[in-house]
Amino acid sequence: MRELSIPEKNVFLDKQSGKDFERPQYKKLVRRLKPDDLLYIKSIDRLGRDYGEILEQWRILTNEKGIDIVVLDMPLLDTRRGKDLMGTFLSDIVLQVLSFVAENERTNIRQRQAEGIAAAKTRGVRFGRPPKPLPENYHSAYQRWKSGAITGTVAARECSMPLSTFRYRAEIYEKAKLL
Repeated sequence: MRELSIPEKNVFLDKQSGKDFERPQYKKLVRRLKPDDLLYIKSIDRLGRDYGEILEQWRILTNEKGIDIVVLDMPLLDTRRGKDLMGTFLSDIVLQVLSFVAENERTNIRQRQAEGIAAAKTRGVRFGRPPKPLPENYHSAYQRWKSGAITGTVAARECSMPLSTFRYRAEIYEKAKLL
């Protein structure tokens, strides 16, 4: 974008996934676009990763907003050229192929991620933050709570933990005692 001398204020960059078009910077960009503006996109998968939504957004931007779009890494996707029937036809074909590839790549990424997580779990990898050790007084507070001598709120306070954490840990504690 710098090579094209686009002012920094006209560069919109979302830091979240392109899985949908509910992105703050994308919405801001669309609001600012006026007829006859020119939109540069680095790559079609930077626009989005959902086949149908990419095609719909392309239609909205070019037909309803009346802007031209240039996809920098795919010179065939330049709506300024070939405004005739053949140019439009070629752009539509390329757009559909690239939209399909973008969505397919997203699907593949999610599948590889799921496979990686499953493989890690079978190797015994634990995800998330390791649990804090139980406080020394947990057993006595748990016993008094279980017998009804004190409430869960009091037991949790004695153990310096939120009530939800006390109950969650009590569930694990009970299962561990059964094993």
